Amino acid sequence: MLFSLVWFLLIGLAAGWLAGQMTKGRDFGAVNNMIVGVLGAILGGFLFGILGLGATNIIGQLLTATVGAVVVLFLLNRFGKRL
Repeated sequence: MLFSLVWFLLIGLAAGWLAGQMTKGRDFGAVNNMIVGVLGAILGGFLFGILGLGATNIIGQLLTATVGAVVVLFLLNRFGKRL
């Protein structure tokens, strides 16, 4: 259980960094991008689950988390100025 949580956090951190490198807009900084990556991992898992897709290996998990993190960063760049 603890190992799964640590693994999830590490994947989220890597995805946040990747998403931060891929997106343009307001700079949230490396640490905040990594936090967004963890949130993106949750969102990505939800979105891919709706589509009936699931990650079965580390590449799939990283891809899922990165897609979710890009969506979160896009939403923050788009609507974050109003919050």
